[in-house]
Amino acid sequence: MTVRSLSRQEMKIDCEDDVVLVRRRARELAQKRGFDPFATAAVTTATSELTRNVIMHAGHGAAVIEEVEDGRRVGLRLTFRDQGPGIPDINRVMVGGYSTSRSLGLGLSGSRRLVDEFKIESEIGRGTCICITKWARF
Repeated sequence: MTVRSLSRQEMKIDCEDDVVLVRRRARELAQKRGFDPFATAAVTTATSELTRNVIMHAGHGAAVIEEVEDGRRVGLRLTFRDQGPGIPDINRVMVGGYSTSRSLGLGLSGSRRLVDEFKIESEIGRGTCICITKWARF
C-alpha cells in the first residue's frame, strides 16, 4: 500500500530544549490522530530517545514529523537526520546494551521495539538517518 503524507513539519535539533519541543509536537499529533494512550506514549518515548541521540552523538540535526495514511490507517512518520560521526556497527547497536556515551545502550533498540516500522541508515563520517512509523489502532 502507498503511504501518503498529510502534513510535514521540519524541526531543528540543536540543544536539549529541542528534545522537549520535538517530543511535544509528536505527542500532540498522536493525540490529534486518535492514538490510544499506549501508542501515544510509545511514539513520544521513541521520539525523545532519537532526538536526544542526535544531540549526544552529532551535536545537531533535524527531525521531520509527518502525519501519514495508507488508505486504511493513519499514523506518524518521524525522520531524524544528523551529519555526525555515523554508526560503525549498526547490528551491534541494535542488539541493545552497547553504548558509546556511558548510557544503558537502549535508545535505538528500545525505540525500535516501541514503533511499528524502524529504518536506519548510517555512514561513517557522513551521519545517520533514522525513520520510524507508528500507526494508530482503532
